[in-house]
Amino acid sequence: MPPETEKILIVDDEPNIRMILSRHLSKVGYPCTLAENSQRAMDILETDPHALVITDIRMPGRDGVWLLQALKVKWPDTAVLMITALDDSQIAINCLKLGAYDYLIKPLHLEEVTLATQSALEKRRLVLENKQYQEDLEAKVVERTAKLQDALAELEINYDHTLEALVAALDAREHETGNHSKRVAQYALLLSDPFEMSNLDRLDIYRGAFLHDIGKIGVSDKILLKPGKLTAEEWTEMQRHPSIGFNILKQIGFLDGALKTVVSHHERFDGKGYPKGLRGQEIPLGARIFSVADAFDTMTTDRPYRKALTYPASRDEILRCSGSQFDPKVVEAFLKITERDWLECQRAGRDPHAKK
Repeated sequence: MPPETEKILIVDDEPNIRMILSRHLSKVGYPCTLAENSQRAMDILETDPHALVITDIRMPGRDGVWLLQALKVKWPDTAVLMITALDDSQIAINCLKLGAYDYLIKPLHLEEVTLATQSALEKRRLVLENKQYQEDLEAKVVERTAKLQDALAELEINYDHTLEALVAALDAREHETGNHSKRVAQYALLLSDPFEMSNLDRLDIYRGAFLHDIGKIGVSDKILLKPGKLTAEEWTEMQRHPSIGFNILKQIGFLDGALKTVVSHHERFDGKGYPKGLRGQEIPLGARIFSVADAFDTMTTDRPYRKALTYPASRDEILRCSGSQFDPKVVEAFLKITERDWLECQRAGRDPHAKK
């Protein structure tokens, strides 16, 4: 027996044909509804969906071709069989191209009607099952993608926490005051705001600034903590730390964008920096932003050899070095940020993962 939901709508302007088809298909087990024209069929379907519509092609007013096209627009999952006279067979074939499942040629043979009906409904079932399968599959893909993204985000946060602990230990080793790396990262994040870039680019700059000195892990305490002036050999060794940092972090995929800042954070706008002596726009923007943020933090923090400079004095020094040590555009952005904003950034910090 066919499913009870597989109702059939028979559309024909000839009452006898409607009645013959309805009686026969009802005996086979299909509930049938009758309509004398296309408009009546549409009215019925508005409130009572049917699995299959069997419609004559030639009818007064809107014919079966019009009905077929209307059905495919409004109820595309409804199967359609066309009834045609022998001389309209080419029209029936064209109907197949428009989405009809099959056509029946008058005079109708009831066994052929049964077979065509069963075939059309079976084909419809398969189409609906495949459609449901695709929808379920897409839903699973969306769900699993979301879970994967959540897992990656959690892994990334765990990585960040590990790196924070590592950088804190490095700051302590070098006797940096008050989490220098964290402050510089926050300053760089604030200083990146005036520049047009994506949230991911800002996060990369933050991470690059935070991890800028990670390469000092590879520098001996004898050099790193030496109170006096470094020898030429020692200075050469110290200048390796950006490259060491790059090599340490390059295996961590989500830090790819941060590497540009790490390896270039000691470059100068005038080309007199290291390790590559990059000049001007050759230096990644993140490194140019970092350079100003780092200098500002260094000047406004107490050091063993001097007291912190005032904000106006630090501001003047950064302006003086515009075009030599610093990118003038970054300096211009720095000067537009008020002292109050810098102090607020230092005190409260910002979430580098948050959207601007």
